[in-house]
Amino acid sequence: MSGSDTPSPDVLTACGLGHTPYRDGLRLQEALVAARAAGETGDWLLFPDHPPVLTVGRSGSEASLRAEPRRLEQMGIELFQVARGGDVTWHGPGQLVGYTICELGRWGHDLHRFLRAIEEALVSTLEHFGIHGETVPGRTGVWVEGEKIASIGIAVRRWVSYHGFALNVAPDLGSFDLIHPCGLRGIRMTSLAVRLGSSAPSLAEARRTAAEETARRLGYVGVAWVGEAEPWRWVPELPGGREALRESSWDRGRSNDSADTVQIALAGGGVMNPAGRDRVAEVKEL
Repeated sequence: MSGSDTPSPDVLTACGLGHTPYRDGLRLQEALVAARAAGETGDWLLFPDHPPVLTVGRSGSEASLRAEPRRLEQMGIELFQVARGGDVTWHGPGQLVGYTICELGRWGHDLHRFLRAIEEALVSTLEHFGIHGETVPGRTGVWVEGEKIASIGIAVRRWVSYHGFALNVAPDLGSFDLIHPCGLRGIRMTSLAVRLGSSAPSLAEARRTAAEETARRLGYVGVAWVGEAEPWRWVPELPGGREALRESSWDRGRSNDSADTVQIALAGGGVMNPAGRDRVAEVKEL
């Protein structure tokens, strides 16, 4: 792609990916992180529609799973170990998943500020539909009257973020019974559909509003929507191309990148010195 094709750094490029198997979504993120770090593309907000899947972040454990692996297999639900911060969560139909592929220089490489801005964007999205969302001190995500409606888990490599947020629009909340969401016991999940009933927005309406609020809170002048094929231009056609996929399914074990990992304590401000290395930083889901 030529330099003239690179989007303005003040515009957030958004894309609804449609049906996206989780493994394909991982590969797409890896490719865009590499391209963004190299200055070959701008910042992205991707909205995949994942089939039912469980993902486990770096602070997760099998104790957070309530369902036996055999039951998950029978239900056709895959389980992935991923590089984001946090514990276990569910993705699937009716949930708005947003992946933020953003270079963090505009945030002074402060992960804490970046995370808080995403929370604010989700709170603003809920307000647009008449729901009062709030954050909880010491925890990450957005809550409504003590029930969780949105989760956030971010990873950063070479000062480019990936993974992102999940907002419950109209999912089957019974799916969360398979896990202890975010590793928390006794947590109750909610959704826009539960709160608003027949007046709840469609997934498309929630997507557009979330994109606009995310762009605003992250300091972009606007959102540029592109077709679902556009971001896939960055994915190598051959296996093991630009960057090998580091995440794998649970039964294949942890990816061996702990030497390149730095965990960030939110209370400490979330600033990391990359020391010139290709590192992955975590913002933990608490």
